[in-house]
Amino acid sequence: MERQNSSLIYKISFTALMAALCYAAFTYLKIPIPTPNGEHTALHVGNAICVLAALLLGGEYGGFAGSIGMSVADLMDPRYQTSAPKTFILKFCIGFIAGFIAHKIAHINEHDEKSYVFKWTLISSAVALGFNVIMDPLFGFFFNRYYLGMDVKAVSIIAKLSGLATTINAAVCVVVVVFVYTALRPALKKAGLFNIISGQITNKRISTVK
Repeated sequence: MERQNSSLIYKISFTALMAALCYAAFTYLKIPIPTPNGEHTALHVGNAICVLAALLLGGEYGGFAGSIGMSVADLMDPRYQTSAPKTFILKFCIGFIAGFIAHKIAHINEHDEKSYVFKWTLISSAVALGFNVIMDPLFGFFFNRYYLGMDVKAVSIIAKLSGLATTINAAVCVVVVVFVYTALRPALKKAGLFNIISGQITNKRISTVK
């Protein structure tokens, strides 16, 4: 029980850390792109941190890390404040999809073959970020048109700019995720943190811990 509580504390702490990294990545490592409504879309690597969190922690924890970190980043910057609701929903979906594929379908925590881990890291990242390429401009179109009441022409231009930025973000983030995860995974295993963070501590292993 003590070991399980320790694992949960590690996961919550690491989720908070990844949320902070999502916030920092979007706040300080982005290239803003102005849109007709006076706000901005952006090139950034925040989504990579969200997917990385999902690969390490699971879809739910990773999704919340991305949605919380990047929604707070939106709210703290007047240029992106109206995007916060969209950000919260979509970033959670990105993390959940990546985690579902990696852990529920591929079970990557149960495999150590580098080629297998590489393949499913690539697939889960590409599918999750591909979802965002489609849904971000689509969600933004309906949000801007029917919630904010913007002109159709302006909304269409914003959707096109958002789609372009999101596609570039996705391509870059997939590369970043695959590189960082495949490098970080062995280091966490060596430090004895990988199974704790990922929640892979079984009852049998718990009982052997003195």
